[in-house]
Amino acid sequence: MISSKPNRCNSNALSRPPRSPPSKETAMTLNRRQTLVACLAALTALSGHAQKTGDDYPQKQIALVVSYSPGGNVDLRARTLGTSVSKMLGVPIVVENKPGANGNIGHEYVAKATPDGHTLVLATMGPMAISSYVYPKLGFDPEESFIPIVIIEKAPMVLVTRTDKPFQNLKDLVSFGQKNPDKLSFGNAGAGSAHHLSAELFMQSTGIKGLSVPYKGGSQAATALLAGDIDLMFEQTYAALPSIATGKVRALAVTSEKRLPSLPNVPTMGELGYPKVVVHNWLGLAAPKGTPAAVINKLNDAFNKALAQPEIKDKIAGPGNIVGSGSPEEFKSFILDERRRWAPIVKSLNIKPE
Repeated sequence: MISSKPNRCNSNALSRPPRSPPSKETAMTLNRRQTLVACLAALTALSGHAQKTGDDYPQKQIALVVSYSPGGNVDLRARTLGTSVSKMLGVPIVVENKPGANGNIGHEYVAKATPDGHTLVLATMGPMAISSYVYPKLGFDPEESFIPIVIIEKAPMVLVTRTDKPFQNLKDLVSFGQKNPDKLSFGNAGAGSAHHLSAELFMQSTGIKGLSVPYKGGSQAATALLAGDIDLMFEQTYAALPSIATGKVRALAVTSEKRLPSLPNVPTMGELGYPKVVVHNWLGLAAPKGTPAAVINKLNDAFNKALAQPEIKDKIAGPGNIVGSGSPEEFKSFILDERRRWAPIVKSLNIKPE
C-alpha cells in the first residue's frame, strides 16, 4: 500500500532554495585553513624527523652532574670535557656538584630528571656497580634507570707501601702476609670503595689475611700510610704518583691489564701471577632512561671526539689513567660485567651503609 503521508524529505528538498556559490571572502578563508593544516602537518613531520635524527638537540644548556665534591678527579674531568663538548654542541655545559652517600645522591638526581638529554651524570664505579649490593633502599636502579653513553676513563690502582718497610717487591709481601695472619693493615677510602675492594680481591687471590682499615677518603688513608698508621694501600695511580716520585712510598704492582706509561718499571698483578686482581675505578657518561636514541648517539659522537683530542688524552693518561671511548652498547656491557664481577665479593664482605 502506498502511504498517503507526504514525503517530508523530498518536500523540504524541493522547497529549499539552491545553494549559492561561496563568496570570495569565504573561499579565501577556506584556503587559509587548508594551508594552515598543511603547514602544521609539515611541521609535525619535520619535528618527528628532528627527534629521530637529533637535529633539534640541544635546545638549552646541559647540566653535567658530578656526584662528588669540587676539585676531585671526577670534577676536573667533567670540566675539561664539558668545555670541549660545549663548543661542539653550541650550548653551555654547566657542572653541578651533588655529593653525598658515596655518589648515590647525584646519580639518583639524574635518574629522576627529564629524559631529554639536558641532564647527564658522570657515572662512576661505586653507584653503578657496587651500591645496589650495599644499600637496601637505593633510589635508582643502576641497570634500569640510565642509558650508558660512553666510558670516559679507567683509573687503575697501585699497591704502595712505605719505603721503610722490608717489602722490596710483591713476592716479599705475599710471603710475609701468608706467614703472619692479621699482621698487615690495608688502608682504604671507605667500605666498598675501589681501594677497599682491590685489597680484598688481592687478599683472596694470595691467601693473605690482613686488616682493612677504612678512612673518610683516599687522601686521609694516604696520610695515614705516610704517618705509619697502616702498612699498605691500594691507591689511585694518579694520586700516588707524587709520593712515588719523591721516594716516600714504594710501588709494588699495578692493577691494570698492561703496564702504565707513567710507571713503566712497576709490574702488573697479572705479570706477578695474580691475573684476577685487575681493578679500575672507572667513570663514564650516562643519561636518564627514556632519553631519545638520537640524542644518545649525538652525545656519544661528541664525547668520543673530545676524548680523541691530544690535550684531553694527555690530561687523562698523563697521571696514569686509561682513556676511554666506544659505543653506548660497549659501555652498557662493561657496566653489566662489572656488576656481575663485584656482586659476590661485596656480598661476601657483608658491607653495610656507613
